[in-house]
Amino acid sequence: MQLDERIDRLTMQRYANPKAFIAIADRVIPWLKVLTGLAFVGGLYLALFQAPADYQQSETVRIMFVHVPTATMSMMVFAIMTTSSIVALIWGHRVADLFARASAPIGAAFTFIALFSGSFWGRPMWGTWWEWGDARLVSELILLFIYFGYMGIWQTIDDPIKAAKAARITAIVGAVNLPIIKFSVDWWNTLHQPASLVRMDGPAIHESLLWPLFAMWAAFGLFYVTMALIGTKIEILRFQSRARAMRQTEGV
Repeated sequence: MQLDERIDRLTMQRYANPKAFIAIADRVIPWLKVLTGLAFVGGLYLALFQAPADYQQSETVRIMFVHVPTATMSMMVFAIMTTSSIVALIWGHRVADLFARASAPIGAAFTFIALFSGSFWGRPMWGTWWEWGDARLVSELILLFIYFGYMGIWQTIDDPIKAAKAARITAIVGAVNLPIIKFSVDWWNTLHQPASLVRMDGPAIHESLLWPLFAMWAAFGLFYVTMALIGTKIEILRFQSRARAMRQTEGV
């Protein structure tokens, strides 16, 4: 492939309008920051001061308000990355690639926090920090490794076009792990309890715990959207800077 053809692809003009994305992001990010801060303040207040201690788990039940939302967000972020990768694969939408790339570190952080908090929650409840026989624990750990692999592709492959193609495939193939995480408690005998929120007969959690949980979900969700927009904006600017550098090299 000729260098001028590569530069033409790197400009992203054929695939998306990065300037429009940046303009929209600049308008909504300040508001999202405020909403995220308010959601965390409200969610933590409800979780720490309003939610009652559990009659079995005592105060350790409050770990749920971090563990459950981050575990859910770890899967949701990867699902969004997969969707973005499919969009990029079918329509060649470069901003979709960059959005997925910006989402990966956030999703990896959610996954790590979910595993870390789950260990602290599991120790008094299950009597162990970790159980290799638990399908949900292991599949969640595999998700973390997939995140690392996805990020590693972008870091190790110098050609951004080739890196994007490899990253798309990784995200799409890695999505096979999501239903395993979700339904592992139904398919196998695990330490994790069956679904207690999304049920045909309604949530099995009392509303005194449910509302703080929803508030923390909203906080982590808003945090993800805010950070993903900021990260995508940075990736676009970095991409454009590289394209300009290549033009200058070609001019020389």
